[in-house]
Amino acid sequence: MKQIVLRFICSSVLVVILSYVSLGQDPEFSQFFANPLHVNPAFAGTSELPRAVVSYRNQWPQKGATYTTYSISYDQISTKFNSGIGFQLLHDRELNNVVNTSSASFSYSYHLKINQWSFVTMGLQSGLVLKQFNVENLIFSSNIDQLSGEITGAVPVYSDEKKIYPDFSIGAVGQHNKIFWGASAFHINQPNESILVGDQKGKIPIKYTVHAGMRTKKHHNGLLSREFTFSPNLMYQQQGTFKQVNLGIYLIEKSFLLGGWVRNNFDKRPDSIIALAGFARDKFQFGYSFDYTLSKLSDYSFGSHEISLTFFLGRLDGIPVKNKLLIPMI
Repeated sequence: MKQIVLRFICSSVLVVILSYVSLGQDPEFSQFFANPLHVNPAFAGTSELPRAVVSYRNQWPQKGATYTTYSISYDQISTKFNSGIGFQLLHDRELNNVVNTSSASFSYSYHLKINQWSFVTMGLQSGLVLKQFNVENLIFSSNIDQLSGEITGAVPVYSDEKKIYPDFSIGAVGQHNKIFWGASAFHINQPNESILVGDQKGKIPIKYTVHAGMRTKKHHNGLLSREFTFSPNLMYQQQGTFKQVNLGIYLIEKSFLLGGWVRNNFDKRPDSIIALAGFARDKFQFGYSFDYTLSKLSDYSFGSHEISLTFFLGRLDGIPVKNKLLIPMI
């Protein structure tokens, strides 16, 4: 019995360590621009064609206490009303289904053309979130008899094992020549997601995001002439006490894309480095990325895998190039 309790204590410590980094922050994607509505509701309708995106992320898969995130989104432009609409379905599983979060959101954006070189879009997002807690397979300290070490059936008091709440967000993105930028604020209503009886500390902090970048083309003349597109970019996020910055670059050559980022949570050393490889056609984009952990959790996490599939639907007719917003491909 002592071995069982010791094994439980060790596994609990591991779970606490792994779950600590997710405290106070939303599910995140390393391919952030491949999930535009998850970054900023103002991205709705900023592609020339209707856009459908499917994403999957598996974080720290080799240590059992996994975090997996699934997302499906769709958005399209309405040139008649100078606006865009979109929706996203997201499901996030933490600690092997102990915590499950499902959400459905709708985004609307208004597109404003300032001049021939500058555009701004402003977006709103409203959604509904279902958060479920599976406590059946959990063992709490109150479940263990301190004298015998035996596990009892007593569980803490919960008001419910699920919570449904509304969620609202705002954002803006813009472009001037080759430079693009944006800012968003998620959970502006700060909903309470706690299921504990009498808990008043379960309010979700507002998540602030600022992102920017540029795209420029370089020509290589020689035996094999090439045209490369470079897109350096950065993203800063803050939610409660959690702060994070991603700094990196895309390199695009015809249909092939490579990318690399450094992610830092403002610790003494970077949290991770991210490598991306992708393939793009007019109607289809594919991206695979791997996060290599550099922080103190590197001995526990073994990295994260992420896949994105983007489909562009319809035809390009009726959308002049000068009226398109410049945003990253993946």
